[in-house]
Amino acid sequence: MTRSTTANIEDQSNRTVVVTGANSGIGFELTCALAAKGAAVIMACRDQRRGDAARDELPGPARDRSQVLLLDVSDPDSVRAFAERVADQTDSLDLLINNAGIMATPPELTAEGIERQWATNHLGHFALTGLLLPLFVDRAGARVVSVSSLAAAGGDLSMKIRTDLDGYSRFGVYSDTKLANQVFAVELNHRLAAINSPAISVVAHPGVSHTNLGTSVQLGPLTRPLLAASKVLTQSAAAGAQPILRAATDPRVEGGQYFGPAGRRQYRGRPKQVPLIAGAATRSVGRALWEQSMELSGVRYLAGD
Repeated sequence: MTRSTTANIEDQSNRTVVVTGANSGIGFELTCALAAKGAAVIMACRDQRRGDAARDELPGPARDRSQVLLLDVSDPDSVRAFAERVADQTDSLDLLINNAGIMATPPELTAEGIERQWATNHLGHFALTGLLLPLFVDRAGARVVSVSSLAAAGGDLSMKIRTDLDGYSRFGVYSDTKLANQVFAVELNHRLAAINSPAISVVAHPGVSHTNLGTSVQLGPLTRPLLAASKVLTQSAAAGAQPILRAATDPRVEGGQYFGPAGRRQYRGRPKQVPLIAGAATRSVGRALWEQSMELSGVRYLAGD
């Protein structure tokens, strides 16, 4: 695995960080960089063996500052158990990076009746953020970073969390969930500001990066060559992690901002602030998503306007 550069990251000593999906791809690079700069990183991983193997690849000091805790963000019981374990270990949290995700999976509902991409990419992270809220809501400098995607541009602002598979489009639903990441991040920032919390919420995307996110996509004869070409045309996971790292660590970042690569079409390049998808900051859209998320997750927080 590659290593993220830490040249432009300020010292992270005395910061406690949670990274979901931390054992591979962007999540692993985030863990490498933040732990290398002194953060205590909780690696939230769905598989203990893979999590432990990823932690073993960290350089010695970074490994010593990291630990693996089990988390399947699509499983509400796992989300609650994880949040309880974090709260048992620390009374404060400085950074939560909602990174774990799946892409274009075959049609499937979770045991709770939620379409799996929605359960993983948005609803589980919504619940996790609320359950961890007491650890960061009064913490100066605390941040929540939601990881979106260029695919959000194809999302529908009238999106609703799917509880059925009627007319299921794998890529269409993926785009909706990635748009939801932006809507959630902005709405969360509004609600934190409304209670005068010092914590902020921001969002970032990795551009077109070569990770294992697409392993669930069933490949046909036309898509196999495209996947092979992507390994050459895309940037590394380490490069893709840079916009998320800037969103997570740059002291100049303000709540509600969005970061991505500076290159053509935001495919690759150094990190910079980029525009949100048009309409993603519309309060009526944010309120509707928030209400449905509370209802379906059973986790109510920041419920005022």
